[in-house]
Amino acid sequence: MRIPRIYTETALSEGATADLDDNAAQHVGRVLRMQPGQELRLFNGDGNDYPATITAASKKNVAVQVGTPEANATESHLEIVLGQTLSKGDRMDYAVQKAVEMGVTRIVPLTTERCDVKLKGDREDKRLRHWQSVAVSAAEQCGRARVPDILPVMSVSEWLEHTRDCDVRLVLHHRTEHALKAIIPPQRLALMIGPEGGLSPDEITQAEQEGFLPVALGPRVLRTETAPVAAMALCQYLWGDIGG
Repeated sequence: MRIPRIYTETALSEGATADLDDNAAQHVGRVLRMQPGQELRLFNGDGNDYPATITAASKKNVAVQVGTPEANATESHLEIVLGQTLSKGDRMDYAVQKAVEMGVTRIVPLTTERCDVKLKGDREDKRLRHWQSVAVSAAEQCGRARVPDILPVMSVSEWLEHTRDCDVRLVLHHRTEHALKAIIPPQRLALMIGPEGGLSPDEITQAEQEGFLPVALGPRVLRTETAPVAAMALCQYLWGDIGG
């Protein structure tokens, strides 16, 4: 039987008995219906995996005995900060999920001129919590020991300010001849993705004036949820931990 891998916000240490936080406990006890004596693999974002054995379980509360931590080597040495323009339906969920699988460090939802999604107040808070949950599930599935943060929604100008600590900043733009392979390998990369209709000429100019380099991934126009996956796969291949 496959041992479930579960994210928990609970502090974990070797030999300790720990109560899982509410979300983790409900998933283990209510959804998976696991029982005392069964095994788990836990992680809480500190870079380790923790083998654990359930000592008590109900639909709301789960206690575990924590084993010896094991270093998890799934994090890329390439830091990627993704600025993803908001999109409707499950397209944003897809972009978040696949970005986590591709090794993103943090994700910033963006609002741009041609963005057709408006989030404010409680609605924004609800969506941010949902996307963070998507990121948690993706990290559990793909074996990562750290869960990328989903930051509050930013405007283009706020995003440009936020990424000034990145040594390479890229904006996807299919009307350019710049290629990824010509770029000096970065350590911290910012990647800006526009909406279905693309970023406006003014937004691209603003990004370029702030040091962003426009790059194209090929001759075809990619959907807003496909573009970050393709871009990060190429970046990880060129400068990160994909392909050797």
